[in-house]
Amino acid sequence: MLEMAKSSITLFFRGKLFSEPGKVYRQTAIGATITALLVIALAKAGLPLAAAAALACLIGGGLQPYLFKNLKYR
Repeated sequence: MLEMAKSSITLFFRGKLFSEPGKVYRQTAIGATITALLVIALAKAGLPLAAAAALACLIGGGLQPYLFKNLKYR
Protein backbone atom coordinates (compact mmCIF):
# COMPACT_ATOMS: atom_id res chain seq x y z
CA MET A 1 0.00 0.00 0.00
CA LEU A 2 2.81 2.37 0.89
CA GLU A 3 4.61 1.50 -2.36
CA MET A 4 1.46 2.32 -4.37
CA ALA A 5 1.14 5.71 -2.69
CA LYS A 6 4.82 6.42 -3.29
CA SER A 7 4.48 5.47 -6.96
CA SER A 8 1.42 7.69 -7.41
CA ILE A 9 3.13 10.65 -5.76
CA THR A 10 6.21 10.17 -7.95
CA LEU A 11 4.12 10.00 -11.13
CA PHE A 12 2.13 13.07 -10.06
CA PHE A 13 5.21 15.24 -9.55
CA ARG A 14 6.70 14.02 -12.83
CA GLY A 15 3.48 15.05 -14.58
CA LYS A 16 2.70 11.51 -15.76
CA LEU A 17 -0.21 10.52 -13.51
CA PHE A 18 -2.93 12.41 -15.38
CA SER A 19 -3.37 12.60 -19.14
CA GLU A 20 -4.10 16.36 -18.92
CA PRO A 21 -1.96 17.88 -16.14
CA GLY A 22 -3.07 21.42 -17.02
CA LYS A 23 -6.68 20.53 -16.28
CA VAL A 24 -5.65 19.06 -12.91
CA TYR A 25 -3.81 22.26 -11.96
CA ARG A 26 -6.76 24.40 -13.08
CA GLN A 27 -9.30 22.37 -11.10
CA THR A 28 -7.04 22.42 -8.03
CA ALA A 29 -6.66 26.20 -8.33
CA ILE A 30 -10.44 26.61 -8.61
CA GLY A 31 -10.97 24.57 -5.44
CA ALA A 32 -8.26 26.44 -3.53
CA THR A 33 -9.64 29.82 -4.62
CA ILE A 34 -13.18 28.94 -3.57
CA THR A 35 -11.92 27.70 -0.20
CA ALA A 36 -9.83 30.84 0.37
CA LEU A 37 -12.74 33.10 -0.55
CA LEU A 38 -15.00 31.16 1.83
CA VAL A 39 -12.51 31.58 4.70
CA ILE A 40 -12.36 35.32 4.09
CA ALA A 41 -16.13 35.71 3.73
CA LEU A 42 -16.92 33.64 6.82
CA ALA A 43 -14.31 35.47 8.92
CA LYS A 44 -15.71 38.83 7.81
CA ALA A 45 -19.20 37.57 8.67
CA GLY A 46 -18.09 37.27 12.28
CA LEU A 47 -17.10 33.63 12.69
CA PRO A 48 -13.89 32.99 14.61
CA LEU A 49 -11.01 32.28 12.24
CA ALA A 50 -10.69 28.64 13.32
CA ALA A 51 -14.38 27.98 12.73
CA ALA A 52 -14.31 29.82 9.39
CA ALA A 53 -11.31 27.78 8.26
CA ALA A 54 -12.86 24.49 9.38
CA LEU A 55 -16.15 25.20 7.61
CA ALA A 56 -14.44 26.43 4.44
CA CYS A 57 -12.18 23.36 4.36
CA LEU A 58 -15.18 21.09 4.77
CA ILE A 59 -16.95 22.76 1.84
CA GLY A 60 -13.79 22.98 -0.28
CA GLY A 61 -12.97 19.33 0.35
CA GLY A 62 -16.52 18.39 -0.57
CA LEU A 63 -16.07 20.18 -3.91
CA GLN A 64 -12.99 18.15 -4.88
CA PRO A 65 -14.85 15.02 -6.08
CA TYR A 66 -17.08 17.24 -8.23
CA LEU A 67 -14.11 19.16 -9.65
CA PHE A 68 -12.07 16.01 -10.31
CA LYS A 69 -14.84 13.75 -11.66
CA ASN A 70 -13.82 14.05 -15.33
CA LEU A 71 -10.05 13.72 -14.96
CA LYS A 72 -8.40 10.88 -16.83
CA TYR A 73 -5.40 8.92 -15.58
CA ARG A 74 -2.66 7.47 -17.74
